[in-house]
Amino acid sequence: MVRSAATLWVLVGLLFLALAGVAVYKAWPLLYPATTLVAPLDASCDLRAGPCTTRLPDGGEISFSILPRSLPVVQPLQLEVVLEGLDASAVEVDFQGVDMNMGFNRRKLSSAGDGHFAGEGMLPVCVRDAMEWEAKVLVKSDSG
Repeated sequence: MVRSAATLWVLVGLLFLALAGVAVYKAWPLLYPATTLVAPLDASCDLRAGPCTTRLPDGGEISFSILPRSLPVVQPLQLEVVLEGLDASAVEVDFQGVDMNMGFNRRKLSSAGDGHFAGEGMLPVCVRDAMEWEAKVLVKSDSG
């Protein structure tokens, strides 16, 4: 009886490890999407002043804006991405803390047609007095 109980626990443990492995395998592309092109960071971009626009090396333009411009935490933010010269199947905005890992905070935007994507997001509260955030716009297209 003791031997079969130990064997059962080993099998349960192996099953758990297999399920955890499958979960990691399936979640990996969501957490770390394959990237074919990274646009250069515009250090002068300030979303509180207005939309930020960047040109891609192979043509095309991406414009990103957030309302309200004060960027309050734990309040709905209106996110808008406008694409020119790009045909995208999906657009997501990923918020990350610059100095601290704040977990997964990515929002999928809905297509409004003609290269316009919009949606709602939110910045979570941080235990520190001030938190610097980085917003990444992820554009999915046939070319990557």
